[in-house]
Amino acid sequence: MACLICKRIEMIKNGTNPYFVTELETGYVVIGDHQHFRGYMLFLCKRHVTELHFLKQEFKMKYLEEMSLVAEAVYNTFKPDKLNYELLGNGDTHVHWHLFPRVEGDTPQKGPVWWLPKEEMWDDRKRPTEEELKEMVSKMRGAIKALIEKGK
Repeated sequence: MACLICKRIEMIKNGTNPYFVTELETGYVVIGDHQHFRGYMLFLCKRHVTELHFLKQEFKMKYLEEMSLVAEAVYNTFKPDKLNYELLGNGDTHVHWHLFPRVEGDTPQKGPVWWLPKEEMWDDRKRPTEEELKEMVSKMRGAIKALIEKGK
């Protein structure tokens, strides 16, 4: 299994992914390994496809709806000035969303998160502690649950 996203999903299924937040119908919500941008989350598609348009229409629409719900939960939980949504796939070619809460001054100059040097963005000192991770998981689970219940 060469796909990093598929490996992370397998860890979720095995109960060994500490970054796992919750499972939705079309994907898995996980906390980003590094938190230069506090509240950075990912929404991993349950289907291994390389492009959004390769998903069947009904599944794709549900996936986009759930991504929007996750984004709203991130926004409600971390109160950013702006939320960035990115579906790239240049490195890991399995459809997944990056949700970056942005605040004034989080980068030296305004622009995409990817303008930061990799060494800074992926610095291991920016990994959440076990306690921080548990708190973020709890808050996000609560925020997602509240939005789902509100929508019923």
